[in-house]
Parts: sequence; C-alpha cells; structure tokens
Amino acid sequence: MDRYLTVAIREDLEEKMVFLGGPRQVGKTTLALSLLEGANETHPAYLSWDDAATRKSLLSGALPSAERLIILDEIHKYRQWRNLVKGFYDLNKSSTRFLITGSARLDHYRRGGDSLQGRYHYLRLHPFSLHELNSSPTQSDLELLLQYGGFPEPFLKSSMRHWKRWQRERQSRVIHEDLISLEHVKEVSQLDLLVQVLPDRVGSILSINNLKGDLSVAFETADRWVTILENLYYCFRIQPHGLPKLRAAKKEKKLYLWDWSNVENESARFENLVAANLLKYCHYEEDREGDQMELQFVRDSQGRELDFVVVRNKKPEFAVECRMGVRSLSRNIAYFSARTNIPRYYQVHMGNKDVELAQFRARILPITIFSGILAV
Repeated sequence: MDRYLTVAIREDLEEKMVFLGGPRQVGKTTLALSLLEGANETHPAYLSWDDAATRKSLLSGALPSAERLIILDEIHKYRQWRNLVKGFYDLNKSSTRFLITGSARLDHYRRGGDSLQGRYHYLRLHPFSLHELNSSPTQSDLELLLQYGGFPEPFLKSSMRHWKRWQRERQSRVIHEDLISLEHVKEVSQLDLLVQVLPDRVGSILSINNLKGDLSVAFETADRWVTILENLYYCFRIQPHGLPKLRAAKKEKKLYLWDWSNVENESARFENLVAANLLKYCHYEEDREGDQMELQFVRDSQGRELDFVVVRNKKPEFAVECRMGVRSLSRNIAYFSARTNIPRYYQVHMGNKDVELAQFRARILPITIFSGILAV
C-alpha cells in the first residue's frame, strides 16, 4: 500500500532534496524503495550508511551513475553529513534527485558543517492511523491499532508473540545503536530504565523532579535524556496552551509515546493514540502547507483540563477531549467553551454516538469518524 506521504515526496523531489525523518521501523526505507518502482535494498540507488562498503564509497565522493533518484539512508550518523550531502546535491542537482532518510530528527542532528538551508524539504513519517489504513475505518481496525500500535510490521502481523519480540528488538536498537551512535551517553542501563518507566507517565504531567528521583540522577540529566528520546522519535511532549483571561497551571509538559501499544492502561493508551494522530495531522500541515503547527493542552490553576488543543499560526484551531465510553458532554468543554476563543471542540470516544451541540461549539463523535476529519 502507498503511504500517505508518497505523493508529497514525489512532488517535493521535483523542487529540492527531501529529508524523510521518523521513528525506527516506521516504514521509511520501504517507502523510499517504493519510489524506485518496488526495488529492494540491493538496488544501486539505495545507499545505507550502516553498510561499511557504502560508507567508504560515499566518503570518496562516488555515487552510482545514471540513477535519477539516490536514496541516502542513516547518513546523519556521520558527523559531517551535511557538508557531504551538500556537495552531492550541488554537483548533481540538475540530473539527480536526493532522498535522505533517518531514524532521528534530521533537523536536529546537524553536527557542524555548512547549512543546507533552502536546499531541502523536511517531511516526517508517522505510524499508521485509522484513516491511512481505511478511509472508512471499522471498530475492528480500531481494536487492532490499539493492541498492536501503528508501526507496519507488528500491525500487519497482528500476532502477540511477534509484537513482543519486535518490541524487545526495537527498544534494544533505539538505545544500543541509534542513541550511542548519535549522543555522548555512557549510562546506557539507566536509559533502558527510563524507557521502561515512561509508559506509566503517558497522559500525565511529566515531573522531571519525580523522574530524577527514580533514575537517581540530576534534574538536568533526566531532562536531557527525555529530550534525547524525543529526538530519536521515541516519545514526544506537549506544552500547555496559554489562554487569555484564564489563570494557567504551571508550564510542565505532558508525555506521549510514538508507539502507544506500549501503554498498559487502556484509557491512557486510547488517549495516546489520539495524541499521535493529532501530532501526525500537525506535522503534515506544517511540512506540506508551511503553517506553524503546535499540539498543546489546556489546564487552568483549578485543575480543569482539555486533553488537546491544535494551534495553527499561534491561534487555536480546535480542542479535543478523549473518553473511552459514550458519555454526555465533558464539563470541561462546557466550561472552556464559555470562556475561551477556541472555535471548535471535539469529544472523541470508542463507541458509535455522534451528536452536535451547537451551544458549546462541540461535537461528540467516534474516533473512527474523527480520523476522517483529520484525513491523515
């Protein structure tokens, strides 16, 4: 199946290089190879920095001849990768397209060298969402996505045995390969511990003070480690949205995982799935349309909270509340709709109820329908 970014990548390659970032095993290589008409990793246009022979060839400045599209995979692991890519592009841009893929934030790992500003478009590939799987998703689609997550391999296998083995292998690769190759971190065992405790913090305010106690490290160290995992697309944090005329709570952030299937609590897992879909929407609109997009939440000094608010160009676009079951309208939506300028509220759930409440600018609807509104 074509991924949701396939058309966008084809269009952007006609203008500039394309940087494709995203979590390890989210399907970047498969998507890239599909642009070579279904080729595999042996295709001469696919060049992986993890291969020793390819590294030597790239450092000598050699590229395969007569290839319209060159794929450079994981090249950001090289300290001077931006200078190297800049040289390839500047010498070959009239005849060759370049697609750069990596399992880390390619906009973050610059590591010296000349800027590539103006030479590339940056796109972020996310796991499967309901809409990407099926434009008219079913309850079965939702249940499978909640159980196995949105990463292609475990989802398509839909086997608990395979899922457990895949989880162990992926965590090991993120911590023991990606992290060590990109960051100066010696306390690998404590990073393993951090990865184990984060799923229990999903959907809650992430207190770095509490986390530093669990890990027996300084505040700055704990915060840096979480940031590293964000840069490797393991987790993401969202910050509170400041609303006029309301006293906001402290500026602490909420935490979510790119792979929500690791979250044991069902309610938190559902909330994480919604958070991931909203982040996917924000990244797509930002990467493709150029708008400044932010995923935030609302929490006032009295503890009233809206799970999410999507902000476009510094203005709230809509807010979202998550509920497992079909219920009446959230009191928090009723409260904030009377006191804020948020134009639209959605209360999403796992049932079938779909009603409009015009007086609150709100709609109660199933996540299967809401995914079609986001359309990514």
